[in-house]
Amino acid sequence: EKQRQEDHVELIASENYASPRVLEAQGSVLTNKYAEGYPGKRYYGGCEFVDIAEQLAIDRVKQLFGADYANVQPHSGSQANQAVYFALLNPGDTILGMSLAHGGHLTHGAKVNLSGKILNAVQYGVNDQGLIDYDAVEKLALEHKPKMVVAGFSAYSQVVDWARFRAIADKI
Repeated sequence: EKQRQEDHVELIASENYASPRVLEAQGSVLTNKYAEGYPGKRYYGGCEFVDIAEQLAIDRVKQLFGADYANVQPHSGSQANQAVYFALLNPGDTILGMSLAHGGHLTHGAKVNLSGKILNAVQYGVNDQGLIDYDAVEKLALEHKPKMVVAGFSAYSQVVDWARFRAIADKI
């Protein structure tokens, strides 16, 4: 997919070529790829590698559940997050997520969202320099023992120390 993107000029705005820093933050060149439709039946060209990945996911889900059909596409990121919560948590379980006011997402425990209504959401934030306060995250994690640490963001543009998040999660 990376080679395909580098060898072709994309004239679709939603497939604009992201900078190396954006790619690093997203973790995948697929951030540049818009793949509306289903494998082999997309509305845009250049989806051959996305089709391979999605078909693999479909085949694995069908095998896992003994199903004849499977759709692995979430309607939205919010619904994808809810699917994870419903699969792994029970009402009243504790999650630790970034405060909406500090760059987190509504679905990471904001009181106005379903996640904040059915889960016990503990929020972490940023320090005076606008960076995640990992010591505070660790303190909250040890104090509240969340079943899930949400290390995702809606409006946080700094480098994330994923290893530190992992180390914190491993302690609880």
